[in-house]
This record gives sequence, structure tokens and C-alpha cells, in this order.
Amino acid sequence: QVQLVESGGGLVQAGGSLRLSCAASGRTFSSYVMGWFRQAPGKERDFVAAISQRGVSTLYVDSVKGRFTIFRDNAKNTVYLQMNSLKSDDTAVYYCAADLRSGSGLSRSSLEYDYWGQGTQVTVSS
Repeated sequence: QVQLVESGGGLVQAGGSLRLSCAASGRTFSSYVMGWFRQAPGKERDFVAAISQRGVSTLYVDSVKGRFTIFRDNAKNTVYLQMNSLKSDDTAVYYCAADLRSGSGLSRSSLEYDYWGQGTQVTVSS
């Protein structure tokens, strides 16, 4: 069982920055691919970013490339999402997720992720 707890959401003006954190339980965090997803009101949950087990490889949705950075600290069992130049379209509940499949690559599909956090709200005012 893996527990994920997000933090760092809030209200920010357009152009501002936020850093989300996701703390994971368990002793094998370094073996998980980690991802961030978001869900805006009335919309489906969408992929944002993913990072490989050692942090060497990352994957982003086109709309956040150059603005968001995913990184992890395996010693702290934590994955982060640094969000800069925020736009009103970034307003959503943000979820972190863990993919426990051995040898898996980075996936954009929520179906490939096994555990999810409870989400943290990010609201960008224009």
C-alpha cells in the first residue's frame, strides 16, 4: 500500500508561481514512476507531467512545457511540481500518482498509475 499526500496548492495571480509537493509512504519510493495530473471543473483528469524512478527522464504535456518542472528527492520520498508563469487555464485540482509497474516507461495514461493522492486545489486568478 502506498499513501500519497499532496500539498502546496493555493490561490495565485496569473504570472505567479507555486510549488506542489507529494509525500509518499513506503520504503521503495525510488522504484516508482511518479506523475502529476489535474482535473478542472467539469473536465476529465488530464496528464501534466511524469518522472522516472531516478529522475533522469521526464515527460510533459505540451501546454506546460517550459513553465512547469517535475523533480523528485528520493531521500525524502517526495516528488515536486514547480509551476511558473501560471495561467488561468492551469486552475484545477492537482493529483500526484504512483506507477508501480516494474520496468515501465513514462505514461500519460491515468490507467497506468496505481495509487493516487487526494488532490490539492490550484486557483489562478486573471
